[in-house]
Amino acid sequence: MTNLHLPKLTPTTLVDGLGRHISYLRLSVTDRCDFRCVYCMAEDMTFLPRNEVLSADELYRLADVFVTAGINKIRITGGEPLIRPGIVDLCARISALPGLQELVLTTNGSHLSTLAAPLAAAGVSRINVSLDSLKADRFQAITRHGKLDHVLAGLDAAKTTGFNKVKINTVVLAGRNEDEVVDLVRYAIKQGFDISFIEEMPLGDVGRARAENFYASSQIRADLAQHFRLEESDYQSGGPARYVALTDHPQTRIGFISPHSNNFCGSCNRLRMTANGRLLMCLGHEGSVDFRSLLHQHPNDSRPVLNALHQALQHKPKQHEFVVDELQVVRFMNATGG
Repeated sequence: MTNLHLPKLTPTTLVDGLGRHISYLRLSVTDRCDFRCVYCMAEDMTFLPRNEVLSADELYRLADVFVTAGINKIRITGGEPLIRPGIVDLCARISALPGLQELVLTTNGSHLSTLAAPLAAAGVSRINVSLDSLKADRFQAITRHGKLDHVLAGLDAAKTTGFNKVKINTVVLAGRNEDEVVDLVRYAIKQGFDISFIEEMPLGDVGRARAENFYASSQIRADLAQHFRLEESDYQSGGPARYVALTDHPQTRIGFISPHSNNFCGSCNRLRMTANGRLLMCLGHEGSVDFRSLLHQHPNDSRPVLNALHQALQHKPKQHEFVVDELQVVRFMNATGG
């Protein structure tokens, strides 16, 4: 680990060309994953050469610049971030940045049983865990390589570790797991977790038509309303989910992330940095800015990096326009930063 001694930047605020305040960065630390989820990747994947992935120092330097610019929440993503060597030390460095209010992380949970406690000690305050089925055979079919018992053990560890909140993320696919939404909510209630249901996003060619498995948030909510009393909620987690509360189980909230049926672009406060240092202004557009090259061109001065960020924001798109049965973005979700 290198100690960086760069000129101190003046704190700023981030506003895009449409007047939206940007406060949230999703920072990918790897495009690699030990799963091959059917909605995220093709079965045979080619990953970035390791020498093209941002180093720990580069990731930290970008986090420092973005926090100085006005980012107050960073989510560590991948691929699967917990397979990145040195991930706990990197989280500890980033969480200590002055001005950062919250460091959170999304994981598939496969390594969480051993890393939950170290991550909490490193300053990760909340954690999201992907869980698409409670049936072992179905879970393995959806993830292609995942073991359900490993993920459940990771969730058990997270529950007892002291995170401020643990949330389950479930991508709902018609014909694969839509019949489990009630059971997944019951599991979340029992564990004291929140849960978000996500409409599948059409990123990358996964070898099938997305429309055949599309299941809308409105249908999920209707399914749940047959079993639970749902109330509107003004709760915000800082991300795209819209939440409802459970009248009889106030400790658990249900979120809906609806990129197709109820897009969240008008209130977008997010940017994504890929593992090879490309800043994506929008999940649903291919345009990006190469920040890794900027770091290499200006190793001793982060002001050009900060200036490039402000300039890039003036071109942040108004919205994505996903169409269920069209491939509009060729990069896979693991390359985007999940």
